[in-house]
Amino acid sequence: MRTSIATVSLSGTLTEKLAAASRAGFDGVEIFENDLLASPLTPEEIRARCADLGLTIDLYQPMRDIEAVPDDEFARNLRRARHKFELMRRLGTDTVLVCSSVSPLALDDDALAAAQLGELADLAQDFGVRVAYEALAWGRHVSTYDHAWSIVEAADHPALGTCLDSFHILSRSSEPKDLEGIADIPGEKIFFLQLADAPLLAMDVLQWSRHYRCFPGQGGFDIAGLLRHVVRAGYDGPLSLEVFNDVFRQSEAGPTAVDARRSLLVLQESIGLAPLPEPVVPTEIAFAELVTSDAEPVTTVLGALGLARTARHRSKPVDLWECGAARILVNTGPAARREGTGLAAVGLESPDPAGAARRAEALLAPVLPRRRASQDTPLDAVAAPDGTELFFCATNRPELPNWRADFETTGTAGNIEGGVGRIDHLALTQPWHHFDEAALFHRSVLGLHGQESVDVADPYGLFRSRAVTNSGGSVRIALAVGPAPSEGETRAQHIALATDDVIAAARRFRAAGGRLLPMPANYYDDLAARYEFGEGELATYRELGILYDRDAQGEFRHCYTRTVGRVFFELVQRDGGYQGYGAQNAPVRLAAQHAQHPLH
Repeated sequence: MRTSIATVSLSGTLTEKLAAASRAGFDGVEIFENDLLASPLTPEEIRARCADLGLTIDLYQPMRDIEAVPDDEFARNLRRARHKFELMRRLGTDTVLVCSSVSPLALDDDALAAAQLGELADLAQDFGVRVAYEALAWGRHVSTYDHAWSIVEAADHPALGTCLDSFHILSRSSEPKDLEGIADIPGEKIFFLQLADAPLLAMDVLQWSRHYRCFPGQGGFDIAGLLRHVVRAGYDGPLSLEVFNDVFRQSEAGPTAVDARRSLLVLQESIGLAPLPEPVVPTEIAFAELVTSDAEPVTTVLGALGLARTARHRSKPVDLWECGAARILVNTGPAARREGTGLAAVGLESPDPAGAARRAEALLAPVLPRRRASQDTPLDAVAAPDGTELFFCATNRPELPNWRADFETTGTAGNIEGGVGRIDHLALTQPWHHFDEAALFHRSVLGLHGQESVDVADPYGLFRSRAVTNSGGSVRIALAVGPAPSEGETRAQHIALATDDVIAAARRFRAAGGRLLPMPANYYDDLAARYEFGEGELATYRELGILYDRDAQGEFRHCYTRTVGRVFFELVQRDGGYQGYGAQNAPVRLAAQHAQHPLH
């Protein structure tokens, strides 16, 4: 189906919004009235700009407080409408959105509403315009889609239809039975469809609508279920996004538009409207790549953790450090960040690297060009929303190109008794305006499952985190965003390494000269109050800075290294079926890191 986006969903000037929508691959736009009024371009120039960009203008919006009003007020409304219809003719669009009235002058009189909307449609028809009547969830007398449709049906005018808006419908009720009436609306009378998701919040619906909408798949609404009903009704117009969101209004229009269109591609795929390459779910984390201008501090930590420098890249200044299946690449090339060591890339073990790349490209993930020597293994890579490079890899599988073949061995093994075995999870701090986009990206492009979002108290605000995993938990990525834009950009990321014995691993790390992050004594006093431990167990945790959590499935013990540049490491031991990340310990860890490294 054709895709469209309301200009209110993007930041910038009208021309910037149009360019972003076009680059993202949208077929059309809804022109929001405020964007047109603020533009220096004439309606004719806007029409020409859209045509040059390959965009149709699918809707002009909105007209407000039109219907069910006293005669003198309605006469003024018709005068206003005549001007708008003339403007629409100049603009080259044929559908106008009319929202159900919130005016205190509006009367609770469906017959009057139908009669006046019919008169409005008469006037619109003279200008070649159709009127799409939409029920606002906070409308004074009309607030549901079925009520709006009953008025349109009563008016019985060819130039009058209804607009269905997923937010206004689903914010009032998400019960499947309440959507069944959509099938009773003839498809040709659904003049327009607007889509928006939203987190499930208990708050005033107007404020919810104006500040917290998001793109489909980023909230808690069943957008796919609603769309199925609309398609079954026979609607064949564009799928259009109308998203009011404070973050999107401040974010760069280009990436937001790409995120928006990706959400529509995934939505269409979910109900069988747009076949895409099948998801290729990664099976493990093949490697994490650190970029640094000074390798000594981070390699000292890696060595203390039990990893060894086992190989070096044939043609690039990249060393492979490993222990068991835990592999860390240390890159000291010219792209190294001056602000210190940072996590730049992740290798994802893939059953079908080429298929994973096709899926990513179909979902608008930027494919990254790669500088490589002629003998280097070809690797497909895409950029995640935060700029992290994601490589689709095969490790030691004869039937596929092996990234390990690019490395020459040093003859040193990294396995030691009591050492780490693999990467348990990665925690990637997102730019403050990319959190929802990142969650959708990792779920849709990589085929990972999203867990519930968690809010964690930080000494300087609220830290938000959401993990994405594969079904077996062998790939875990925790996406996080800090309390504020300035904080979120500078926070450290971390690599969690799995061990069967965190106490032994912590002692070995410390004996090798590593520095563990100390935890406050008050934390251990609270642990003693909440849980019973064996003799000396809690004292050991206190000594080593080990944190503890348990749930119905199992136990979790973990501790942290000091931060190096913008990266720190975590040692984790999972027992039983524990699947979490010790979220209740995060505020203590964050406070401890602030005490040791105030900038982080």
